[in-house]
Amino acid sequence: MFIDWGLSMLLSWWLFSFGDLATLLLFCAGQIIGVGFTGHTIGHRTFGLQVQSMDGTAVKPLQGLSRSLLLCLAIPVFVTDKDQRGLHDRLPKTILVNIR
Repeated sequence: MFIDWGLSMLLSWWLFSFGDLATLLLFCAGQIIGVGFTGHTIGHRTFGLQVQSMDGTAVKPLQGLSRSLLLCLAIPVFVTDKDQRGLHDRLPKTILVNIR
């Protein structure tokens, strides 16, 4: 997540003179596109992680969209269960797995 946020900050600085809202929107767009269509972002790919559905299949675009929007709210990240899955993973029924 830090890699993705850092890239969003860099783009925000380059395109929008470091606007806070621009950084958040770029981060959210990167999450929606990355997770919704490929199952991972640049940061996930760097560390060999992928977002999958709970049954192990590829994440559907709607799951990726809802997960990304919840992640951008920040609070759902801090509401975790015994498996350390945040609310942003529990509601769309996704899980972050190691693919290496």
